[in-house]
Amino acid sequence: MQDNATEVTAAGIARLAGVGRAAVSNWRRRHADFPRPVGGTETSPAFALAEVEEWLRRHRKLAEVPLKERVWQQLAGHPDGPVTALVHAGCALLLIHDRPPVWLDISSGTDERLAALLPTALDEVLTPRVPGTARPGRTDRSRVNGQNPVNTQPAATPVTPATPATPATQATPATPPTPALAIPTAPRLLPSVPLLRGVAELAADRGARPTFEFLLGRHLDANPRQYTLTPPDLAGLMAALASTPATVLDPSCGTGALLRAVADRPDRRLHAQDSSPELAALTALRLALHTRAPVHAAAGDTLRADAYPGLRADAVLCHPPFNERNWGHDDLAYDPRWEYGFPARTESELAWVQHALARLRDGGTAVLLMPPAVASRRSGRRIRADLLRRGALRAVVALPAGAAPPYSVPLHLWVLRRPDRTHAQPELLLVDAGRFTAEGRGGPDWPGVREAVLDAWGAFDRDGGVEERPGVARSVPVIELLDDDVDLTPARRLPPPADTDGAGRLADVRARLDETLRLTAELAPPPAEPVPSAASGRLPLTTVGELARAGALVMRTGGHGGRARVPVLTDHDVLAGTAPSGTLPESEEEPVLTEPGDVVLPVLGGGAVARVVDDATAGAVLGRNLVLLRPDPAALDAWFLAGFLRGTANHRQASSYASTATRLDVRRLQLPRLAPDEQRRYGERFHALDAFERALREAGRLGEQLVRGMYDGLTDGTIAPD
Repeated sequence: MQDNATEVTAAGIARLAGVGRAAVSNWRRRHADFPRPVGGTETSPAFALAEVEEWLRRHRKLAEVPLKERVWQQLAGHPDGPVTALVHAGCALLLIHDRPPVWLDISSGTDERLAALLPTALDEVLTPRVPGTARPGRTDRSRVNGQNPVNTQPAATPVTPATPATPATQATPATPPTPALAIPTAPRLLPSVPLLRGVAELAADRGARPTFEFLLGRHLDANPRQYTLTPPDLAGLMAALASTPATVLDPSCGTGALLRAVADRPDRRLHAQDSSPELAALTALRLALHTRAPVHAAAGDTLRADAYPGLRADAVLCHPPFNERNWGHDDLAYDPRWEYGFPARTESELAWVQHALARLRDGGTAVLLMPPAVASRRSGRRIRADLLRRGALRAVVALPAGAAPPYSVPLHLWVLRRPDRTHAQPELLLVDAGRFTAEGRGGPDWPGVREAVLDAWGAFDRDGGVEERPGVARSVPVIELLDDDVDLTPARRLPPPADTDGAGRLADVRARLDETLRLTAELAPPPAEPVPSAASGRLPLTTVGELARAGALVMRTGGHGGRARVPVLTDHDVLAGTAPSGTLPESEEEPVLTEPGDVVLPVLGGGAVARVVDDATAGAVLGRNLVLLRPDPAALDAWFLAGFLRGTANHRQASSYASTATRLDVRRLQLPRLAPDEQRRYGERFHALDAFERALREAGRLGEQLVRGMYDGLTDGTIAPD
């Protein structure tokens, strides 16, 4: 059953039909029967999805809307918003995952029957899986605080927490924490029923958990500025530093990446809180689908209204918000959590550090992601000093740039432990993993980062110290750090990396540069010879769109998710001519894999670039903002295709321009109609130009490496000036 209330934007129509937005605008102008807008704004109208699907089929623009795309459009165009739709879908998927016969029974009748029976079924599955879930008309406040009362009470009479904060020590929060999930009522569920049926159909093919991950990933990808995500590799490293705790808290849970990365064990209990009610709800559902462990989740400002004041967890994992000024400085001056000093207004991160320590049992471990300025700001030096003296701060790890947003900043990990004994000669482990920064935008060398950090932490945690590794790791006596600045930046305390053969290494770079320059000279194209005017008549042209319709090539667009740990070819890789370096959100969405002979083009940015996939790049996932053309070898030569698509004039006539971006409509790109032999002549010349271009890039890279190495060697004394 199609939901007539579901709306779709012009961008959604373009995705459904596999065309650019310019084509959708053209359809609206040329076809009087194109569906009229039903919502949105004048500049960004919205259309009824059912009407759009019918029009596309009638005009043979679309044979059938894929199920996953139809479900996504229903979710994105939900009348109550995509977050509400995603929460309803997650609730239904949890019921399908845990009790499929119940779902089959209640979904067999009318939409009204399904909406009426679903709340009761959700109560039976959500209450044990997500303790504290609010039933319609009541709020179980005691469960939010981690307790298990015998009877539930109305919201007007909340149960007193086990460890209440007295007015003398903590200001009463303006907005108390609330349960992350509330079972929706039948009237709220009724508009979602068509979506839930589609979600169930998708889950029958993919599974309940992958279906939710796909929908959540698409929602996060569609709203990148609204959410700060913790990359899976970083979450895995932080969870590994915490070992295998039974009780884990994330007081700023976001989308639940950190708790999802914790190693499973039979007695595990998860606690999550976030100031965003929508993120708290999505995290609760995501974790419930991921694990059988109880998931305690709450929505509320953690620093002002802690949902778990009596909790003593084995581990706290946290990616807190950075550089917050309105974190509660004026309200929380006498809060008992500030055992190591009252944080300054500009030191919100040190408030999160002390909150994490306050929620740990003695000997428990906390791992927090921190901006690097926290290690050296003068306003926080007294708290840093006290954390060191009492043995609470155990390690500071400098991550490579690109590990997490903001990607241009090399963030830090702080590993803390709630003191359970006094260290006679306390030391701090400092690790600098900056050497594992990878070229391109694909993030750092995570296997290298993980090995270096966990090896150093394992030895330090076991022996109380670590063998010094210049430039990488060192355990520093705390007494050395307690100066006027208490600067804990690893790079300032580690000896420089040993380079006993700097001159030899540079000699090797110089030899490779000489060879590359020789090759570049050999590959330089011969002098261009103009075509005689009598022979320069205009060739008959065709377009990529016409070739696709004729079956001479297949056109695919980059995805929004894919299999874990598969290299992703990004638009930056295509522009820079580098190896696949990207990542995509992990999902069960079927990725587009490149094959030798494919031609890949970026659609944003205005650069006249087309890359032919070789054996080294084949098998990579096609990333976002890329279009792949797979020519039929019997009809099109790949190098001929790529060469003509790179023409500047060709790109100019096929591009649309906005105030801040240029978008390429690949279907409008033109190339001449030539016989196969003539195509191969052009293709050989284009292939030779590509080899010359690659050699120039390599020469530039080696030249920069040689110059930087010479500067470093001369300044650090490893190379003589004469």
